[in-house]
Amino acid sequence: MAVLKPVSSCFGAKYQALAPWRILRGLVCLLVLLSTAFIMLVFFGFISAVIMRLFSVIYSRRATSFFFGAWLALWPFLFEKINKTKVVFSGDIVPSRERILLIANHRTEVDWMYLWDLALRKGCLGYIKYILKSSLMRLPVFGWAFHILEFIPVERKWEADESIMRYMLSTFKDPQDPLWLALFPEGTDFTEQKCLRSKKYAAEHGLPVLKNVLLPKTKGFCACLQELRSSLAAVYDVTIGYKYRCPSFLDNVFGVDPSEVHIHICRFPLDSIPVSEEEMSMWLINRFQTKDQLLSNFQTQGQFPDQAAERDLSAVKSILNCMTIVTVTGTTMYYCFSSFWFKLYVSLVCAYLVPATYFNTRPQPILSFLKVIAR
Repeated sequence: MAVLKPVSSCFGAKYQALAPWRILRGLVCLLVLLSTAFIMLVFFGFISAVIMRLFSVIYSRRATSFFFGAWLALWPFLFEKINKTKVVFSGDIVPSRERILLIANHRTEVDWMYLWDLALRKGCLGYIKYILKSSLMRLPVFGWAFHILEFIPVERKWEADESIMRYMLSTFKDPQDPLWLALFPEGTDFTEQKCLRSKKYAAEHGLPVLKNVLLPKTKGFCACLQELRSSLAAVYDVTIGYKYRCPSFLDNVFGVDPSEVHIHICRFPLDSIPVSEEEMSMWLINRFQTKDQLLSNFQTQGQFPDQAAERDLSAVKSILNCMTIVTVTGTTMYYCFSSFWFKLYVSLVCAYLVPATYFNTRPQPILSFLKVIAR
């Protein structure tokens, strides 16, 4: 009788040993990712997300998605081609380029990165936006990128979050504007201690007691549907499981974990989801009950049901994209070190991005601004 090895544990031995060559390779990859991120942000991101936005929000977002989609594609290349992590999809085959709300479980600090593997295959990598805790917006460079990509920062206190969340959601209503809005309703990553607190709260309030996920917070989910229902095509319910250990950020960089990432997708058209807030909340809780069972089965069976055939990443396209990003950013970086005007430009952009990110402000199109003044 075969003995199944436990999967999706956050503890235990790593899949690959942290050999010296893995450390060196990981440091080189991290250096490339960080340096190219800064150049893409300061030059291409600022021009597309700030300068172009003065004339058109739609074209500004499309240009930003093009540039950052190319950079974000470096991560699936790292995961799947360099680290040899196997990404297994199951559940519904979803169409490309839908406007959707995506909800997912939050097993570890890097779940959100693996959503890029799905978004890349669906042609929406540059259009994915996350609802994330506001402290991440204070990270140097990455916080600026989150701001330019229009991620929604939250304090995880509804009284403080509702106004800013509804305002930013109201700017995503244009059905001509591609959108993948990703939400982790648990509000934080899964730990055993948090799970115990979640179970206690559920038991005290007559709610389902879950063991593989935390009880979801429903306010943000309901707000997303209330603001965007008329412009969305579907809700994707995504469940993520890992073999054989939940990875950390550095595990990903050095390629020591995970060996496999399993992504299960259930697609729900908007007309199948209730309208009232109470019914929407119960719908979300019921979906997390289903996630809980899916993850229990995954721990014993090693896979989710209904495995689907998604196209593999093209190694040739991935390498060409990587070479293009490195060449363009490397050339730009050379001029940054050799030209006074480039240095001045970088300084001014950084001086703009610090307060813009802190106060969460973006320029309005000139034409719209003139219309407001003329009233």
